[in-house]
Amino acid sequence: MKQICILIPTYNEQEALPYLYERLKRIAGQLASYRFTFLFVNDGSTDATLALIHSFQRQDQRVSFVNLSRNYGKEIAMIAGFDHACGDATILLDADLQDPPELIAQMLEYWEDGYEDVYAKRISRKGETWFKKWSSKKYYEVLQKISTIDIPKDTGDFRLLDKKCMEALKEMRESQRYTKGLFCFVGFKKKEILFERDARIAGATKWNYRKLVQLAIDGITSFSVAPLRLSAFAGTSILIICLLTLLFFVFESIFLGKAPSGTASIITVVLFLGGIQLVSIGLLGEYIGRIFIETKNRPLYFVESQADSIAYQDHKPRKIG
Repeated sequence: MKQICILIPTYNEQEALPYLYERLKRIAGQLASYRFTFLFVNDGSTDATLALIHSFQRQDQRVSFVNLSRNYGKEIAMIAGFDHACGDATILLDADLQDPPELIAQMLEYWEDGYEDVYAKRISRKGETWFKKWSSKKYYEVLQKISTIDIPKDTGDFRLLDKKCMEALKEMRESQRYTKGLFCFVGFKKKEILFERDARIAGATKWNYRKLVQLAIDGITSFSVAPLRLSAFAGTSILIICLLTLLFFVFESIFLGKAPSGTASIITVVLFLGGIQLVSIGLLGEYIGRIFIETKNRPLYFVESQADSIAYQDHKPRKIG
């Protein structure tokens, strides 16, 4: 029997976990030709999430967990899950049940047909504000235009990954991560599944606009140098405009006898040039800051405790590079 690992990053999901676990048990029972394991990565939850995972693990030998030492964020929680997942394929699934786990059967069918990365693409998004839908759409449009790789629109983390994909992803150890881009970067044979995304089944979203903006910046700066080129293009354009303006003033002074004047216009030009310089420095600083963080080569995360899917056993805190 082929072994399938269902990887679930969790952070303060005590309301949603019981629903998720029941649906996973039902799906695993329907797909009896596969051997399933359920790997929960607790990303420093402060509610009863870890206690619920403990109870699942005690009653079901298919359940395993990795408890991180603090909240590192979903991107790091996913790489922690990749490091600990085992099996012929891994299915990445959020705990809020916005992505229906019933699609797992269809994912496995495409995987058996030879596809190595079967991802779910949203055709609708229930339970989200119009602004979030609009901003997400525009962000993916911009990302597709400036990125060096093709990142599909309206595609989240819900997907099946073959063991080969998992091994490739585990080699990507950068700390400023944008995993949606890494899925595309590693390549392999891909297949999309269309679905309607449900509203969160319980609890509240952990993604505020500040975190979403940070994720968007990570996506753009991880797979494109277009912002730096844009600042260079803006600087070049302004230089050309300034030279043409200078030539115009020289022509006007020599041939028309007019002396250049206008204090307000001079101040406006100076402030405009200063703003462009500050924006360019800020963009440059964003990339330099990422270089600074990566050169520290710190471990991505620390594990406080864990238990495999066969026996319930906690381990001492240890470092995972």
